Amino acid sequence: MTTIQYGLLIALAIALIFAAVTDIQRRQIDNWLNICIALGAPAFWWASGLSLWPDMAWQIGFAVVITSLLMGILAIGYNTGILFIGGGDAKLLAALSLWLMPMNYLSFLIVMAMFGGLMAVGFIARRIVFKPKTPGRLPYGVAIAFGALWVLFPKLIAVPTFA
Repeated sequence: MTTIQYGLLIALAIALIFAAVTDIQRRQIDNWLNICIALGAPAFWWASGLSLWPDMAWQIGFAVVITSLLMGILAIGYNTGILFIGGGDAKLLAALSLWLMPMNYLSFLIVMAMFGGLMAVGFIARRIVFKPKTPGRLPYGVAIAFGALWVLFPKLIAVPTFA
């Protein structure tokens, strides 16, 4: 792994932590953050030596499919009044599809879902015990960040080569 790749992965990790913190604080993941994450992916592709065809084309195609599915789920939620996922969460998941290869993305989704399920159990237990008067929303950006960092962790602890 080169220093540029390592630096870009560190920047992604910082952005994911920032997304989780803002989701906890405001229950919102800002569009500018999702755009920055998405725009960082082509630099990572270049630093990783991906070829324009077919590697980058496949990654873009994969991201288009993932984004389409997420926007469809989001639209169904808005039309039915039952939101399955928030807009910032959907955009963060779409941006991450540019960074992760399909099999890594699947691993990420599994870890994210497992951690999100644990968060939901804790969230419900807290609501039962403390009985807050206001309805709460689960900051799922935390589970998204955790899943992505879990998948990226082996790359983050690798020692970069100085090339």
